[in-house]
Amino acid sequence: MTSATQQQLLAALAEVWTLSPDVRLGQLMAHLGFLGDVHLGRTLGDIDDDEILDILDRHRTELVARLRTVPERHLT
Repeated sequence: MTSATQQQLLAALAEVWTLSPDVRLGQLMAHLGFLGDVHLGRTLGDIDDDEILDILDRHRTELVARLRTVPERHLT
């Protein structure tokens, strides 16, 4: 059975991946590993589910903010 935290983690991963359509899953996982090292000083394999959820939430917030600052492309 999947815990509530794991379900939230999978939903957050899907949302972040949707916000980054040009990123492959392996790239996203590598990036999350980098963020875990930067923010927690641990590798992805050593980060608890609730901690990776926090990292995903932080990354999602950064992506949304970045998307809001990119000017819309106008079709001509």
